[in-house]
Amino acid sequence: MRYRIQLSYNGADFCGWQIQPGAPSVQGTLETALYTLIGTPVTVVGAGRTDTEVNAVGYTAHFDAPTELDAVWICYKLNAILPASIAVHSVVRTEDDFHARFDAIRREYTYFLHRMKDPFLEGTSFCFTYAELDFELMNRAAALLVGTHDFSCFQKSGSDNKTTVCTVTEAAWHPYTPTHVALFQSQDAPDRQGYWYFRISADRFLRNMVRAVVGTLLEVGRGKRPISASEAAPGCTIAPFDTLLDGGPRTASGESAPGHALFLSHIDY
Repeated sequence: MRYRIQLSYNGADFCGWQIQPGAPSVQGTLETALYTLIGTPVTVVGAGRTDTEVNAVGYTAHFDAPTELDAVWICYKLNAILPASIAVHSVVRTEDDFHARFDAIRREYTYFLHRMKDPFLEGTSFCFTYAELDFELMNRAAALLVGTHDFSCFQKSGSDNKTTVCTVTEAAWHPYTPTHVALFQSQDAPDRQGYWYFRISADRFLRNMVRAVVGTLLEVGRGKRPISASEAAPGCTIAPFDTLLDGGPRTASGESAPGHALFLSHIDY
């Protein structure tokens, strides 16, 4: 009998979703907890891998149990024994052919960035304090991501995907106001324009793809990488952003942004 789990997790304490030898993972922690409750080893299949420190909200997984379970009781007991960094929202009986990974048709990631030191965002947002950062330029480059492209330039070296082609349906930077800033409105409150998030959705993602995209867009925003060859300064040797969408080596794109500010934020089935 197959059961569908919806959960959220803070990735700070884990090597990522997938089990890895000698390192704590979200998958391994869930499987251990389920074994404790039902007394039978189970494999928990997730919607996709997330890297070290990457977070997830509303993540979907499934597992098979040899007998019918009290799903409400399982959900309650999982939350009682799992660490605070994992919260299970629901456990429900589902169709036997449901697959958390292969049935997903769209995934969405959100990356948080702030432009000044803020102790209340430590661990969930990237503090990027370079003086110049042009979000208009970054959004011009991000718009080029929409569509079907070869994203091998943004894939972690050594990955073994059968294809590096993905179809992106949304990619843009947006300003936002964190709750703690909105609540404490005063002359001493931080500048609201210092808080941004990047949202990208696609049918599939390659390993490390979003972090590499964010890191490369930050190069565009700092004026370090042109969007196109026609906008490149004389003597510029760095690859224009638009050429990275035709495939190529990982070394052609920018450094990966830190994982702690990245959230797998939505999955459609």
